[in-house]
Amino acid sequence: METRTALQTFSLTNDVVEVSPQDEIFNFDVVQNRQINREQPWTEDPHYFKLCRISAVALIKMVIHARSGVPHEIMGLMQGKLVGRYVARPKLTSTGKVHPPTRSLVIIDSFALPVQGTETRVNAANEANEYMVEYLMNSEKAGIKENAIGWYHSHPGYGCWLSGIDVNTQMNNQRYQDPFVAVVIDPNRTISAGKVDIGAFRTYPENYVPPNAVASEYQSIPLSKIEDFGAYANQYYQLPVEIFKSSLDNELLGLLWNKYWVNTLSQSSLISNRAYTVSQLSDLHQKLQKNGVSSTRATAPFASDKSKDKDGDGKRKKEKEESQMGKGVRDSTHIAVEAQHGLIAQVIKDVIFSLRPAGVRDASGDVQMGDETRPPANEKKISTVVDTNMSVG
Repeated sequence: METRTALQTFSLTNDVVEVSPQDEIFNFDVVQNRQINREQPWTEDPHYFKLCRISAVALIKMVIHARSGVPHEIMGLMQGKLVGRYVARPKLTSTGKVHPPTRSLVIIDSFALPVQGTETRVNAANEANEYMVEYLMNSEKAGIKENAIGWYHSHPGYGCWLSGIDVNTQMNNQRYQDPFVAVVIDPNRTISAGKVDIGAFRTYPENYVPPNAVASEYQSIPLSKIEDFGAYANQYYQLPVEIFKSSLDNELLGLLWNKYWVNTLSQSSLISNRAYTVSQLSDLHQKLQKNGVSSTRATAPFASDKSKDKDGDGKRKKEKEESQMGKGVRDSTHIAVEAQHGLIAQVIKDVIFSLRPAGVRDASGDVQMGDETRPPANEKKISTVVDTNMSVG
């Protein structure tokens, strides 16, 4: 029962959409696939694809793989198809919701690659290329029609974006085997937040100047990665991600979830993310120190500076400094909330699973009455946890 509830919570947290097994997303049309690959409409419009849809089975497989590699990066491939055109009157799902735009990259399955990874990069050697070719050939023999449609790798602890090496890799993939998508997963932030931290990206063609990009959701980037993050930010764009599943996936999801849930239940984010938390605090200290040093440099103002200050330049500078300080406050709050969530999870697991002999005091100082006379629920502890959780939220 607990496993089923946890899987439902995971689905709600990650906004998993359930579709009918008869939905067109599971139907691979060979003729249509050949036609759209022959036309290649995405070469005329860099923003042709509007959405990346990932099956829940592929998502859990990628998250398990990413968590197994911490603190090193991992890499794998994704199989799927593309849905190529908009429709004037979109169809409805089994729940009555309108289908998203049909110009989508659909990921049905994923598999890991035997690569050598470090904390900052991953290298695919000849063995990985041979494994990839053999896997795809055997998949075709087994009747799986979906081709390789993208690659995924992890960024342990530093967010979902593309580095310079990632941009070059994705550009080569789009040049020689388009359509192709790059997916990035941060396993450390996934463990801390519960919601899978994932991003899907495609690069712009060479010499393409993108229009003014819409500001993306704020994410904390380590100081050592900010330069790499900003240098290539205009060479790619992010696709919205939607997770889906069907009723036929429930059994397979249950088998995968047992492995995922056992790892989640047996681990403590306070311990498994200890190095990540230390790196967050160190990075926050460096950012605050850098902003503090730059803001304490005093220079004698010129007369022209005073006039500019009246025109609003001083106000804009102050707003910029406040925004930098505001980001530091936001990052520190995020670190504190993650730590409190880890403590709350440990207290809840202690309340539910710990067995103590009679007369032994627990962490809160209460005397336990033994398993035979223990009340059905420890109301005092649960209420304390709920109150703490409410104060965090």
